[in-house]
Amino acid sequence: MQQSSDIALVPIEHDIDVTSVDRVRTALNRLIDGGCRRIILNMAGASYVDSAGMAMLLAEVRRMRDLGGLLSLTNVTDQVLALFKRARLVDFIPVSRLHPMDGAEELDPSVLPLWRTVIPVEADDLSLTRANIERLLREVPLSRDELFDAVLATGEAVGNAVDHADGTGALVSIVGYPDRAVIEVSDCGPGFDLQHLSSDEQDPTSERGRGIRLMRLLADSVSITPKPSGTGTLVRIVKLAHASTD
Repeated sequence: MQQSSDIALVPIEHDIDVTSVDRVRTALNRLIDGGCRRIILNMAGASYVDSAGMAMLLAEVRRMRDLGGLLSLTNVTDQVLALFKRARLVDFIPVSRLHPMDGAEELDPSVLPLWRTVIPVEADDLSLTRANIERLLREVPLSRDELFDAVLATGEAVGNAVDHADGTGALVSIVGYPDRAVIEVSDCGPGFDLQHLSSDEQDPTSERGRGIRLMRLLADSVSITPKPSGTGTLVRIVKLAHASTD
C-alpha cells in the first residue's frame, strides 16, 4: 500500500467476497480513522465481487463522503464493471476500467481559455495555497469528485516543489476552459533527474516518484519537464470536466 499525506493507493490482490470482505473493511477503516480522505482501490487483482463485497464498498464510500473525502476504484475488470452496472453501484462509486488512462487530447490552438490566474506557492502555509487552488478550480465545471482529485493532484505537485526546491519561486498557473482545467506548477530549484525519476515511477517500492504515481491516478494527464527557461521544474496537470459532457 502506498500512502502520501492524506492519499492512499490500496492494491486489491484477491476477489472481494464473504471470505475477504472483513479484511478489506479493516484496512479501509484503519486508513479512514487515521485521517486519510482520499483512497484509491487498485482492483486489478479482483475478478469477482459478491454481494457482501458490494455492500462493504458502498458503506465505505458513503462513510468517506460523510467525512468530506472520496473512495474510488481503478483498474476494474470488465466482468466486475458489468456486475457493478447491473447493481447500479456505478451511480455511487467512481470506477475506472482496467486499461491505461487515455489521457487528455490537446486542445485546438483556436480554443481560447475562459480565464487564467497565477498565484504564488506559500511555502510556509500550504493549506492556504491549496485553499486558493480549490477556490479557482471551482470556476471550472468539474464535478465534486473531479474537483476533489484536481486539488489533491495539484497539492502533490506543490508539495514536491516545496520538498525538492524549498518552494523557491514556486508558482501555480491555472487556466480554465469549458471542459478542463490546465494547471502548471513551476519552481526555481535544481530540477529532477528525469531519467531516474522515470525508473522510480515504475518501481512501486520506491519512495521517489510516489507522489507522481498518485498524480497520474488523480488527473487525466501529467507531464514533468525542465522549465523552458532558467532552472527548475514544470509540472503540467490536466483535469477534464467529464461530467460536463454526460
